[in-house]
Amino acid sequence: MLCTSTRYLFQKNLSVIAAISGSLNSAKKFSSSSNFNPKSTPLGFKPISPICGSRTKSFSCNFSGVSQSEHSMASQSHSGSVHDFTVKDAKGNDVDLSIYKGKALLIVNVASQCGLTNSNYTELSQLYQKYKDQGLEILAFPCNQFGAQEPGSNDEIVEFACTRFKAEYPIFDKVDVNGDNAAPIYKYLKSSKGSLFGDSIKWNFSKFLVDKEGKVVDRYAPTTSPLSIEKDVKKLLGVA
Repeated sequence: MLCTSTRYLFQKNLSVIAAISGSLNSAKKFSSSSNFNPKSTPLGFKPISPICGSRTKSFSCNFSGVSQSEHSMASQSHSGSVHDFTVKDAKGNDVDLSIYKGKALLIVNVASQCGLTNSNYTELSQLYQKYKDQGLEILAFPCNQFGAQEPGSNDEIVEFACTRFKAEYPIFDKVDVNGDNAAPIYKYLKSSKGSLFGDSIKWNFSKFLVDKEGKVVDRYAPTTSPLSIEKDVKKLLGVA
């Protein structure tokens, strides 16, 4: 024979089980109802919108489908500008990027031993020669994070670019572009314009186009050639 306290707990548990059972039955009837509308559900849940139709502004790599999180990241407005940052040049000196106010910028992570090196360095020099007097600056940041294809010292990197490809634009200190030690300027660039597969830089020669106010306006894949974005550069410069 159950004592009073035990009998009370037993009856209470039966009541809980009955309540749960009743809720489940009600839920089944509700979900099977032909009048069920997930947008007006009385259960207090907010339905999740489908993301299969999400689209974002197309980038130069010509992909059109993106996930909802990438779409939000890519379209998000960010305060500040490139001009707020100070970076190191190849000699270790501080360079305040506010000196580039009023200039259109093409910011590129470069490497000396990549399969994309010859074509990119050649076309970067061609683009710079064509538009440097009209307000274009190219900022090159060496990076050794992709296949260890930029192993040299800063002096070796500068000599390679300037001697072999006649690079006249500034080449800065070697940096990380991904991970915890990524340079602050690259954290800003990535957060301002996410790629289609997340904000991480994917390989050497990823490119960011920045307007005269220091805002990132476009991002291009490593395989996008510098000359193929000439029309976008001309638009920023106001060149016909």
